[in-house]
Amino acid sequence: MSERLQPGDTAPAFTLPDADGNEVSLAGHQGRKVIVYFYPAALTPGCTKQACDFTDNLDVLAGAGYDVIGISPDKPEKLARFRDTESLKVTLLADPDKKVLEAYGAFGEKKLYGKTVTGVIRSTVVVDEHGKVERALYNVKATGHVAKIIRDLGI
Repeated sequence: MSERLQPGDTAPAFTLPDADGNEVSLAGHQGRKVIVYFYPAALTPGCTKQACDFTDNLDVLAGAGYDVIGISPDKPEKLARFRDTESLKVTLLADPDKKVLEAYGAFGEKKLYGKTVTGVIRSTVVVDEHGKVERALYNVKATGHVAKIIRDLGI
C-alpha cells in the first residue's frame, strides 16, 4: 500500500492529460494553492456528487486562491463525457496507470461493503502555493466533503 502524505511533505510532482488530452502539471499551479482530489470513477453517483459540489463552489474556492484538480484512473475520453454530461468546471485529469494516485497514497487497500479490496481511496490533498502538503484527507465521503473543506480552510 502506498504511503499517505502528511502536512509539510512536498507534494509529488505530476503531469497528466486532462479531458481534452492537454498536459496539466502541478508545477503549472506554482504560486496558487491547489485542492487535488482523487475519486474512483467518472459517471458514478458518488463521484458525480463530489465533482458537482466542487463545480458549484469553484468561484468561492478560486476567490480564496484555490485551484481544484480531480484525478481518477479514467481515460481522457471518459473524463470529457463526465465533464460534458454534468457541466463540470473543475479540471479533471486521467491517471490510468495509477502512478500519481499511488504517489499521493490514494490507491491501495480499502473496505468496500465489508470486503477488503484494492482500488482508489477517495482522498483530498490541499497543496500550498510552495508545493507543500497543507492537509491530506483520506477515506473521505463524497457527500458533504466540499462543504467540510470550505469550513476547515476557513473560507
